[in-house]
Amino acid sequence: MSTETHLKDNWALILGASSGFGEAVAIRLAEAGMHIFGIHLDRKSTMPNVERIIGTIKEKGRQAVFFNINASDSEKRRETIDHIEQVLKENQNPSGIKIMLHSLAFGTLKPYISNSPKEMVTESNMNMTLDVMAHSLVYWTQEIVLRNLMVSGGRIFAMTSAGGHRVWPTYGPVSASKAALEAHVRQLAVELAPYGITVNALRAGVTDTPALRKIPGHELIIEKALQANPSGRLTTPKDVAEAIVALSHPGTYWITGNVIGVDGGEDLI
Repeated sequence: MSTETHLKDNWALILGASSGFGEAVAIRLAEAGMHIFGIHLDRKSTMPNVERIIGTIKEKGRQAVFFNINASDSEKRRETIDHIEQVLKENQNPSGIKIMLHSLAFGTLKPYISNSPKEMVTESNMNMTLDVMAHSLVYWTQEIVLRNLMVSGGRIFAMTSAGGHRVWPTYGPVSASKAALEAHVRQLAVELAPYGITVNALRAGVTDTPALRKIPGHELIIEKALQANPSGRLTTPKDVAEAIVALSHPGTYWITGNVIGVDGGEDLI
């Protein structure tokens, strides 16, 4: 059975579906025949891009059900999953959600130490960053598994980066969230193994996304990555999307609990 035959007419849940990796994965999975639940947080000014993504998915003959919410809000999460559960029932889909991608990029970029206390990261900044970019993976997973919305054969992916083990000015809170995310992936992989569900983190190389461009000094990050990457270019969202399709093949059922580099060898240099 090919990967795309296996995925056809199933549903994927994308946390962070309106740009970057989430956008690319949503569209690629739609090309593979999947329907898409998209979670995003956008203001009016960026909604046209969301509508474009939804339109692209529908043009491929797939359903696109998107929710503009704060993914770390527990009440909104439960309401959204109630809605998702209803959609799955209406579609008479017994296998529920086949793939979930956690690709939330919303956090504080501040130094831990500064001569000005106003410039330093605060307790609320730190808590928010880790809650959105790491802990929310656990909470969404709990909801979909306990409701039997993901069953044996399910695949959970979380986007991490080399920033989880490297230091960059102002990146501390996000770096901590990536390290925590990888720990959550390992724990979930062990606890979900009896359910037949795999959990892996994908460590993308430096990718020119809206999230990267919010990092002070991102131009230097891009320059260094281009110099170091043995493949001679930056990672693209499409590279990650293709990796997820490949890792969703039924034959990858024994691959779980890993941090998988999708970077052309960049992290080796």
